[in-house]
Amino acid sequence: MGGDHGPVVTVPASLDALALEQDLRIVLVGKIDAINAHLRDGSSRFGDRITLREASQVVTMDEKPQDALRKKKDSSMRVAIDLVKAGEADACVSAGNTGALMATGRFVLKTVEGIDRPAIISRIRSRHGHTQMLDLGANSECTAEHLFQFAVMGSVVASDMHGIANPRVGILNIGEEETKGDSVVQEAARLLGASKLNYIGFVEGNDIFSGEVDVVVTDGFTGNVALKSMEGLVNMLVGALKTEYTRNPLRYLGALASWPVIRALRREFDPRNYNGASMVGLTGVVIKSHGSADVVSFGNAIRVALIEAQKGVPTQISDLLKAQLQ
Repeated sequence: MGGDHGPVVTVPASLDALALEQDLRIVLVGKIDAINAHLRDGSSRFGDRITLREASQVVTMDEKPQDALRKKKDSSMRVAIDLVKAGEADACVSAGNTGALMATGRFVLKTVEGIDRPAIISRIRSRHGHTQMLDLGANSECTAEHLFQFAVMGSVVASDMHGIANPRVGILNIGEEETKGDSVVQEAARLLGASKLNYIGFVEGNDIFSGEVDVVVTDGFTGNVALKSMEGLVNMLVGALKTEYTRNPLRYLGALASWPVIRALRREFDPRNYNGASMVGLTGVVIKSHGSADVVSFGNAIRVALIEAQKGVPTQISDLLKAQLQ
């Protein structure tokens, strides 16, 4: 029910996902009448692979997390996470209020043993593939121990989700020199240097895209600012290209000539392909979709949830953390 569009996006995306993934089952949680309005023939076409669960309340996008916890115990968000807690679902996907989703997930599911705080992780296109980056907004202030835990969780996602055997981990800093940064990143570097993780040292903002690091660790404030800056830059560049290519007929012809290259780049950097940020550190799989996601974007978030559930990411995080502490 959440996000900017609600069932008009989430329901068709779910039907498309069911058509692509034969082993997938989906429970649509929310107001039944609103869901049925967009279900088309899905209930008959997919049989018991798609079911509906009534939820009488909806968490609004501007609602405070604590209010959602106290006053919205029958919200679609709460009911969906309760299903994961009860073992009736293997993952929850939501485009709703990020703060409320994190607070509800943490309250209902709790964190993996050894993890103090969940973090938001997502993949970012880099020169030779992708970089996993966390935290992207869940924790504005972090200790060195939190950053160490983020590194463990990021390593599991890079390894399990993307097949990187020994992920290279870096701490985002204002310089690569060992003397740079505040006491928090300095202590985090010491912890990671003494661990069994493949820690490569401090990295700078430009290294996120270099392909020389697989996991970039930072606090949620810095990570979110960096992520939104990337999104803003992409939007600005796309707008500038459109303006220049349509400035006069000659440039328009140039655009037609270079269309195959433009189309390939557009497909490669399409943000819809990267939708679906994982709230790692919880005992269950919870995936946050962008609030403005369209059908393609939300379908990708469902795919991320499916893979994480199949790989058992929460269990893998617990196992790796235990191994690091032995």
